[in-house]
Amino acid sequence: MRVVFAGTPEFARAAFQRLHAAGFTVPLVLTQPDRPAGRGMKLQPSPVKQFALEQGIAVAQPRSLRLAGKYPEDASSARAALEEARPDVMVVAAYGLILPQWVLDLPRLGCLNIHASLLPRWRGAAPIHRAIEAGDAETGVTIMQMDAGLDTGAMLLVERIAIAPDATTGSLHDALAALGARMIVEALELAACGGLRAVPQPAEGVTYAHKIEKAEAAIAWSQPAATIERRLRAFDPFPGASAQIRGETVKIWRAHVMPERGGVAPGTVVAVDEHGIAVACGDASRLEIRELQRPGGKRLAAADFLRGFPLEAGMHFET
Repeated sequence: MRVVFAGTPEFARAAFQRLHAAGFTVPLVLTQPDRPAGRGMKLQPSPVKQFALEQGIAVAQPRSLRLAGKYPEDASSARAALEEARPDVMVVAAYGLILPQWVLDLPRLGCLNIHASLLPRWRGAAPIHRAIEAGDAETGVTIMQMDAGLDTGAMLLVERIAIAPDATTGSLHDALAALGARMIVEALELAACGGLRAVPQPAEGVTYAHKIEKAEAAIAWSQPAATIERRLRAFDPFPGASAQIRGETVKIWRAHVMPERGGVAPGTVVAVDEHGIAVACGDASRLEIRELQRPGGKRLAAADFLRGFPLEAGMHFET
């Protein structure tokens, strides 16, 4: 089976590596153009491109696939490369470009997407972040037959996993990437013998996982402590959750919801000890901050952080 792979970040690379190890023929890879990254902001290839080059696989990096769009020359070049590759199927994982109908129709078996949620819940760009932020007890991976809609295609395979109480987007990402990699190999093996069964998505339970914006990083202390704690984990490692105190913006990475309650203004530091920094939140709840980071510094346990940045009860984080 000839498989064109379209993906960009680490989540996609895990699936690409698994497909390659399983012996599928991958004549072409589509991935996003190189982006500036790191301290020097030098152009860096995507994780998927890096692996493709290591394996000597051809790579195309169109800025668009729309023949009548902003970059028609990119789309035309990509179309020629796809037609030359003669794919039986295209596997898509966190690619980052919308596939127009001509792409969906080109492979004999269409395009299969690895989506990190239990569809139809959390369609869209940030399903892992939003599942943690919402306090979902479980999530999973859906292998989907792509259509023209936004994650609306029929479901081919679905597997569930529990979301641990201390899960971050980073840790859950890795678990789902490994799960998706295994599932897409299974899906292609089933497809090869006609064993895949498409099931339409339910009309009920549709939610959208909107893209994470940097502006969401600011902590609103007026929210309940449990809500803030989930957001800390949802935004770890990106964009991180931040708050201002003593004229400085600090990132807060890890915290614990405290049982104590009281009528203190949200954002007020109510206690400081070797365990952490207790802060009043909305709904008369409290959050004990256990890991923080100053600009340019490292993540530190609260006790270590306080040695270089002392805080005391009565101080206020800005809301």
